[in-house]
Amino acid sequence: VQLQASGGGLVQAGGSLRLSCRTSGITFKITTMNWYRQAPGKERELVAFISSTGSTNYADSVKGRFTISRDNARNTMYLQMNSLKPEDTAVYYCNAWYRGDQWGQGTLVTVSS
Repeated sequence: VQLQASGGGLVQAGGSLRLSCRTSGITFKITTMNWYRQAPGKERELVAFISSTGSTNYADSVKGRFTISRDNARNTMYLQMNSLKPEDTAVYYCNAWYRGDQWGQGTLVTVSS
């Protein structure tokens, strides 16, 4: 199983980024996929998830700004992040609920004020 997150970077407050999580070794179309993040000195938190049927849910802190999506044909999940704030700065991890928890390596998002 491999989950490869990409798309992080440095952006000014108010800007946008799109994260991608490419997967292999899982039956992607039946798997609930998640984005987590971990800010310096803080615990890892769930940002958003998307079920195999496309149902989504978001942390209150990102509702209305972030959009999670999936492309089953490409075995890839996305996180569109708009109106970014400095408090969104964190390492973002993709996660799959597939035969237990599967984690990617994380991608760093830094939002400058």
